[in-house]
Amino acid sequence: MFSKACTYGIRAMILITKKSQEGCRIGVKEIAKDTDTPEPFVAKILQQLTKLGLIQSNKGPKGGFSISDEQKETTLYTIVKAIDGDALMTGCGLGFHECSEERPCPMHNKFKSIRAGLNDMLSQTTLGELSTDVVDGLSFLQG
Repeated sequence: MFSKACTYGIRAMILITKKSQEGCRIGVKEIAKDTDTPEPFVAKILQQLTKLGLIQSNKGPKGGFSISDEQKETTLYTIVKAIDGDALMTGCGLGFHECSEERPCPMHNKFKSIRAGLNDMLSQTTLGELSTDVVDGLSFLQG
């Protein structure tokens, strides 16, 4: 459903949030290892997310990535839109440029309820919430 970049970015951001809640910063190598993602790929994604202001990056011996309390309220919708764009959340299920109530594609009526549910879940789920589930052992970042 999401691109590899997006799933890797979400995994990394959940881990960064968890570490930030523990008062720590985390480096790219550890993020890649702990989320089972390729280091160069996750480094590029984290650079993009830093430029967008979704995470913080500090250089030096005590450097690494972190997330502020305010950034912990970032929704999955914001992350997915930043990495993959919003085509999944707003676009046609068959990828047509023109698809609407007036001119629907064959999947339009079935897909719009799925898209609405996805939008609700993404808009209502925060990094802090997902990170807390990992801390509490209710979910995991590696398969």
